[in-house]
Amino acid sequence: MSRRRIGFWYRLAAVIAKPPLIILFKRDWQGLEHVPADGGFITAVNHNSYLDPLSYAHFQYNTGRVPRFLAKAGLFKGSFVGMMLRGTGQIPVYRETTDALDAFRAAVDAVERGECVAFYPEGTLTRDPDMWPMAGKTGAARVALLTKAPVIPVAQWGANLAMPPYAKEKRFRFFPRKTLKVLAGPPVDLSRFEGQEPTPELLREATEVIMAAITELLSEVRGEPVPAAPYDHRKARAEQRRKAAEEGSK
Repeated sequence: MSRRRIGFWYRLAAVIAKPPLIILFKRDWQGLEHVPADGGFITAVNHNSYLDPLSYAHFQYNTGRVPRFLAKAGLFKGSFVGMMLRGTGQIPVYRETTDALDAFRAAVDAVERGECVAFYPEGTLTRDPDMWPMAGKTGAARVALLTKAPVIPVAQWGANLAMPPYAKEKRFRFFPRKTLKVLAGPPVDLSRFEGQEPTPELLREATEVIMAAITELLSEVRGEPVPAAPYDHRKARAEQRRKAAEEGSK
């Protein structure tokens, strides 16, 4: 398998994005040796800030293996951002439409061509009150088991301190200068799931293994113990609705 060349558009994006990142942030990058030098692979990354795709892309760009992210299809329409996403080969995700499978097929094709596809398995910014990874969606596991490509878990921390998710005040907090910490780990061992029918149960179990690896790395980055269980946003919302209904019936 070949490896994707960085190309004009990615180099242009780096010229635009790297200088402010270098000026505004310190960097603590570890685990670069786990990024494969050749062949297709998947990275599975935690998501805690709108800024962290730039932080993570900077980390991986410096390995010479550029990631292709899955991003909301709406971001690709018009505008300079859309032009850059299309030019750098990012993959549009059409949620809840007849085109929803296109992102999955594009991810599989990219990995089989020897490229890297970066997944945020949580599917959105974490809703965990303590900023730990939530329960993940099964896309990364599905692509990994189909392509047999290695899954590299990645934990990042620091972008969320400069640009917190869901903050009431939409402003950057650059000072004091934050450190963007990125830690990549060895490939996740999914061997026990290979050669089996990819049932929903098996994909959920494989996803839990991937998310556990990311959380372990984040625990190392933060210097804090791993939570007892991953935050499940759907269950949390259901519990909130239940409590609200009970309060309303009193």
